[in-house]
Amino acid sequence: MSNVDISAAVVSPPPAEPATAPARPAVGLAAALGHARYVATSNPVTGFAFALFFLIVLAAILGPAIAPYDPYASDTSAALAPPSMAHWFGTDQVGRDIFSRVLVATRLDLIIAVASVALVFALGGFAGICAGFFGGWTDRIMSRISDTIMAFPLFVLAMGIVAALGNTVTNIVIATAIVNFPLYQRIARAEANIRREAGFVQAARLTGNSEMRILLTQILPNIMPIMAVQMSLTMGYAILNAAGLSFIGLGVKPPTPEWGIMVAEGAGFIISGEWWIALFPGLALMIAVFCFNLLGDGLRDIIDPQRRT
Repeated sequence: MSNVDISAAVVSPPPAEPATAPARPAVGLAAALGHARYVATSNPVTGFAFALFFLIVLAAILGPAIAPYDPYASDTSAALAPPSMAHWFGTDQVGRDIFSRVLVATRLDLIIAVASVALVFALGGFAGICAGFFGGWTDRIMSRISDTIMAFPLFVLAMGIVAALGNTVTNIVIATAIVNFPLYQRIARAEANIRREAGFVQAARLTGNSEMRILLTQILPNIMPIMAVQMSLTMGYAILNAAGLSFIGLGVKPPTPEWGIMVAEGAGFIISGEWWIALFPGLALMIAVFCFNLLGDGLRDIIDPQRRT
């Protein structure tokens, strides 16, 4: 047999192509939703927090439409009526249905919480990332601003801002964002300062990315887990802050349904036995803050890239 024939005999045929290509992992929105579902179902506490948050959002959206009574309508003949089948949470001193007012107030309190957190994250979070990443005069200016704000008692500062600007929803949102600015700025600064010399940042810099692009595409996604936890906690604080301002008369103006106003109006009737006027708005306030506190851990697990598989 010739050399050519021997070579042809020992050469094995090429491997056959697989019948079907392996399935590619889900990407984009489907992967994010799948991971969120896994996080919510694997931990009962997280699942409960997300379910409670869904109910709060549903009440905020549908509250005015499904409220059994007009939250502004008064009926003096039914004033101070205790909880009953006609009025589940009773009525207040002018005969307004408390259940309807609590339900409708959910939208306003949730708007205050979401708007103030979004504003303080946009301002404080971005300022902290720039301070930690660039350092130098940027860090010094942002740190001095935070030190100035923290020199005042935060709730007293919020009172002063609202008293100076006027007790409107917009000013309450601004005041809440300002008093939380140092917290977001310092957390974002510390996290960005740790990561600015990390290997993935150096690699992005060597490939020609600008500093701002590195800041937005490399630093920001990696500090989002801890910022998400803080955002959840701040939403609870924002609701408490709005309720506190309303309780002392500097919040939303009555007769607008708001949990803090309703607690303030019912506080004077507890001694005389009309406990339901302040109890049910207070319970709604407590449940909302409790929900946002539990929600933080779940948001961290969903956003954290290290927890995705």
